[in-house]
Amino acid sequence: MREPVELRRQRILAAVESRGSARVSDLAAELQVSVVTVRRDVEELAQEGRLRRGHGVVRSALAAQDLPAAPAPDGDAVAVVVPERHTYLYESLHGARSVLEAAGKRIALHIAPQVAGAERPLVERALADGATGLLLAPRWRTRADEEGDYGWLAALDVPAVLMERRPRPGSALHAMDSVCSDHAYGVHLAVQHLVGLGHRRIVFATRDDSPTARTLRSACARIADAHPLVEEWAWTLCAPEAGQDGPYTAQETADLSALLRKVGATAAVLHGDVDALMLVQQLADNGVRVPGDCSVVAYDDVVAGLGTTPLTAVAPPKAEVGRAAAELLLRRLDTPRGGGGPVRRTELLPTLSVRGSTRARAGVTE
Repeated sequence: MREPVELRRQRILAAVESRGSARVSDLAAELQVSVVTVRRDVEELAQEGRLRRGHGVVRSALAAQDLPAAPAPDGDAVAVVVPERHTYLYESLHGARSVLEAAGKRIALHIAPQVAGAERPLVERALADGATGLLLAPRWRTRADEEGDYGWLAALDVPAVLMERRPRPGSALHAMDSVCSDHAYGVHLAVQHLVGLGHRRIVFATRDDSPTARTLRSACARIADAHPLVEEWAWTLCAPEAGQDGPYTAQETADLSALLRKVGATAAVLHGDVDALMLVQQLADNGVRVPGDCSVVAYDDVVAGLGTTPLTAVAPPKAEVGRAAAELLLRRLDTPRGGGGPVRRTELLPTLSVRGSTRARAGVTE
């Protein structure tokens, strides 16, 4: 299945922005395309001013011009820690950046590699360099990863706000400021849209390698079980490598087309955008037309609209999460230690963008 050009370029842009720079040969290997293809994509992105080209190296225009990698020495630095290769959270980063820069704060951006516990040494380094506050989005691929970070995060002695991370109730982090999307409401929007189009049997395919993915899976089960018009539903991993907490049943790792047939489903909710676009291609290869045979709602809406069939998608308020987290952090920084009011756990509601991948069932009037 060939990846759409615009989607591939979005992935190149996200990879370079996450690291500041990358070798063309490394990008080609990661994307499993030729070096010539990557060079052509980079040329287009550079002409648009979104990347900077060097000899065999690509640099992020954003990282090079606007986001210093090291904290400022004047004590006004706020450290922002986000995972490597995570386009979703980069939008939150940009939202936070607009608020912090308007307040005269310098941003010290730290990119956490894809290994458990990577955030702690970055935070320690940022604090040693004089960061006065923290915005954090730990990767937390598994629940064990998450719980392993609770102790040191709870012991931080500077204001800190979690972005898109909701500490487990009763845990050591339960009293830590956080700003999240209300992902359960996002699932509600997707199910209500599909049920309103006459769909009664739905398959959910999500990842299971982040707190967001685990929240989505739980919400899918809870909402589908409770909805009076959903006759049957099933859940599967959207990609074999997406799950970290297994083991899973055969159905929970089933091919999407086969599971749709087994359930008699006419609709699917797929997480996240890249997986959703690939799964729609997989459906087409197996003779399942979208939306003719199956309506599809994607969850994330980063690149969902770029598919051959633009996907109806739930859009968490990614940039707004970053802005709200930065505003909360500034409030903490501007008040005496222990001030600033009660701990806040803020949730923002996603929205639904209806595109060409959903359609009313035959005989159903919208």
